[in-house]
Amino acid sequence: MAEILAENLSGKAVMGSDGAELGMLYNITMDANSGRLHNLVVEPDEMARDTGFDTDDAGRFLIPVTRVQAVKDHMIVQN
Repeated sequence: MAEILAENLSGKAVMGSDGAELGMLYNITMDANSGRLHNLVVEPDEMARDTGFDTDDAGRFLIPVTRVQAVKDHMIVQN
């Protein structure tokens, strides 16, 4: 995947590979020691159904970055 600046991802819409809108990118977690990215933290869309993804205390989806399939107008993640 080509390099993308984190500032260009802020507020980007996140969709499942099945076309379901999941929400908007809120943040990205990473390991401070290794620098490896862990999860996309996604603020759920009002219509987002149970996705099977873990959630944080605020109800935001925690989507492993390994599930990212494409980043264009939307971020596409494997459901």
